[in-house]
Amino acid sequence: MKREKQNLAERVFIRSFGCPSNLADARFMERALVEAGYQISQNPSSADFLIYNTCAVKTPTENRMIDLLKRIPDSKNLVITGCLPKINLKRLKREVNFSGISGPSTGSEILHILSGIKKGSKTSRITVQQDLEPLLPNPKPGQLISVVPISYGCLGDCSYCCVKAARGTLRSYPIKEIVTRVARDVENGTKEIWLTGQDLGCYGFDNRETLPDLLTRISEIDGRFKVRVGMINPQHILKVQNELVDAFNNSKIFKFLHVPVQSGDDRILEYMNRSYSTDDFKQIVSTFREKIERITIATDVICGFPGEDEKAFENTLQLLREVEPDVLNISRFFPRPETPRIDRREVPASEKKKRSRLLTNLFRGISLTRNRKWIGWQGEILLDEIGPNGSCIGRNTAYRPVVIREKRNLGEFLNIRIYDAKTFHLLGEHPKLA
Repeated sequence: MKREKQNLAERVFIRSFGCPSNLADARFMERALVEAGYQISQNPSSADFLIYNTCAVKTPTENRMIDLLKRIPDSKNLVITGCLPKINLKRLKREVNFSGISGPSTGSEILHILSGIKKGSKTSRITVQQDLEPLLPNPKPGQLISVVPISYGCLGDCSYCCVKAARGTLRSYPIKEIVTRVARDVENGTKEIWLTGQDLGCYGFDNRETLPDLLTRISEIDGRFKVRVGMINPQHILKVQNELVDAFNNSKIFKFLHVPVQSGDDRILEYMNRSYSTDDFKQIVSTFREKIERITIATDVICGFPGEDEKAFENTLQLLREVEPDVLNISRFFPRPETPRIDRREVPASEKKKRSRLLTNLFRGISLTRNRKWIGWQGEILLDEIGPNGSCIGRNTAYRPVVIREKRNLGEFLNIRIYDAKTFHLLGEHPKLA
């Protein structure tokens, strides 16, 4: 009893960075801590423990993480979790003062780490967590958005990626467990479900289930809600493409496909150890656009990968001109720990910066052109974010951000008309109030 009262007085501050999988990991830790009697604090200065759930997918991200962690007072019990400890533990030990440390997917292990700190030891758990935490309902009932991990790890071996070393190989939750979790969240008031994982395309390859089957089962859940599907690599789409198109056509699935191409040059894709061609990527985009009206296509590009000459970069520009993606995430290449040494010629930093700028300028024009095609569209949006100056932001059927310049309730489904388009969002109005 005495221990229980002590835990009730102990406050834990959690701050999470990076991908939705990291956000889901923070929820797992939060649930374990609350069930053990800890209090979740929103104020780091008054908390007994600070948990920083880190990201380190890129070198600039790692540098920002280290700078932030170094600013935390030595008097605080700092616990570092997430991908950074697994990717660059040596640097953390050299530059940051911490009380406990763990890799990603810490889950209920966080209790052992805090217990060790209270006993005066610097506790660590850096190995990749192989066991999946139970997919219990969202620890905060009534949350508008619920992040639901459907798998951890991946089956890829990309030469630039350090996340595989951090999160390991594929481990998928059973469809039955995911559907139960989503159904409970919807019952508790969730309106938007984010399905997440390192690569949703290979979901179920380890337990003989598939992403299309999962989406179909989720779509059968009673209630009014929308599902955003996370990143899917091209080589896995090719294996289930027809079934995936059918699943995406359900009204509960946002028409949003995130399929990263990374380069528009097949030679560079081979260097990256990506298991598809640019023609494969173009075929996927063409098929989804043909079968699903107004689908949003999101993709990623790495510029300045070793060996990328002017011709290879021009091929990437040409691919983007041809495909015209609706969303483009641009990264400059930086070598990462836990990745193979690359012997090809490095692209100078100044050239990478120049290429990144050219990609950005090209995409801004593409994005504005494609957004203008939505002007005049009428339909339903789900309000999921507070905007600036008293506005609200909602997502339409294709997960396009729509700004409404009036105060409304988050979680509301609202019929609107698009009257204008900006580079990265649409402007809408309620017809009855226009």
